[in-house]
Amino acid sequence: MPTPKILEGTSQFQRRFAENQALFERLATEGQAPEVLFVGCSDSRVPPDLITGSEPGDLFVHRNLANIVPPYGTGEMGVGAVVEYAVLHLQVKHIVLCGHTDCGGIGALYRPVDWSREPHIARWIEHARPAKTKVEASGIPAEERHLAMVRENVLLQLENLRTYDPVREGERAGILSLHGWVYDLLTGAIEGYDTESGTWAPLEPTGAR
Repeated sequence: MPTPKILEGTSQFQRRFAENQALFERLATEGQAPEVLFVGCSDSRVPPDLITGSEPGDLFVHRNLANIVPPYGTGEMGVGAVVEYAVLHLQVKHIVLCGHTDCGGIGALYRPVDWSREPHIARWIEHARPAKTKVEASGIPAEERHLAMVRENVLLQLENLRTYDPVREGERAGILSLHGWVYDLLTGAIEGYDTESGTWAPLEPTGAR
């Protein structure tokens, strides 16, 4: 059985469901129409709905280790299926790719991974290794590399998203926008990548950058 905290949480949700029954009934009968696909890390400290203040129906979410999007054609179909469904069927207008500080997946790039014991982790994080290679080649001081790698990995995965035809075509048509975010576990701050200036800056209160 789940922990008592989780079981109590389900009871609390039932009360919340009753208080917001009209919303949940509308979603059940009319279907979902989220405007945002949120791709984030599975880390339990980074809950997408909480950090964005979203309600049920607002976000279509995919989470995995180190918020990775394998490039099209690599045989990793799970993320691709989510991307295709979000863009082609739900017609989302935005894709947010959110990394975070103290990411264990990024940290795994620094240690030897036992392919015989954890082959899935070993294979998966290879999709983030180009970010490590680029940061190390830049000469950034060692104490700054983790954040730099988290940021670079977000940009790498955004480029991987663009290897999917629906994403590339949506951007070209001006009906889909991609956003790179990094969430700071210690401060709760979220920074976004500005493609025009090529810099990271705190998100503005008006919405996604």
